[in-house]
Amino acid sequence: MALPVLDPTEQRIIGSLLEKQRTVPASYPLSLNALRLACNQTSSRDPVMELSERDLQDAARTLKDRGLLRLVWAGAGSRVVKYHQLLDEVLEPADDERALLTVLLLRGAQSAGELKTRTERLHPFADKEAVEACLARLAAAPEPLVRETQVQHGRDARWIHLLGPVPQADFLARLGIGARADRLSTGADAAQRQAITSALERLLGEAE
Repeated sequence: MALPVLDPTEQRIIGSLLEKQRTVPASYPLSLNALRLACNQTSSRDPVMELSERDLQDAARTLKDRGLLRLVWAGAGSRVVKYHQLLDEVLEPADDERALLTVLLLRGAQSAGELKTRTERLHPFADKEAVEACLARLAAAPEPLVRETQVQHGRDARWIHLLGPVPQADFLARLGIGARADRLSTGADAAQRQAITSALERLLGEAE
């Protein structure tokens, strides 16, 4: 089975639905407004996004056509549409695998230690070694779901999901230049533009 390839908006929608299904089950499935708020959170999201209702509706329609999302009506006779993800029915991950995929979809490349901390509300990993064991299992699957990126000097190995491209904004943030990214198009000197571009190309190459 070929893995679904999700663009950044689709990743955010599926990741948010996976998260809220576990953390606020009484409010799940999510209405369009609740989904927008979940996708555009300023906490537990990297990068922070500003998706409109139209953005979400367009992406949700595509996900529905691909069998990755279902539209659910709030009740008998109701016209309020709610959104329910089907990724876990397609991939059938174990609970620990589901938690890791959720956080990787929402926050990009992360170390095992970061994932241990950030999955606490989704699955209680005993320690970092348990996270690493689960990541290794996902990476060794017939259709690998995650991959370890090249280790940078002095830093722990970082992991990415393989369900689509990891947003470039995540790479910019990890380079420490995210706040200066706009200078690429507003007159930064040629040498600095080249340095930033080269760094991005190296990091994007790691995710391929």
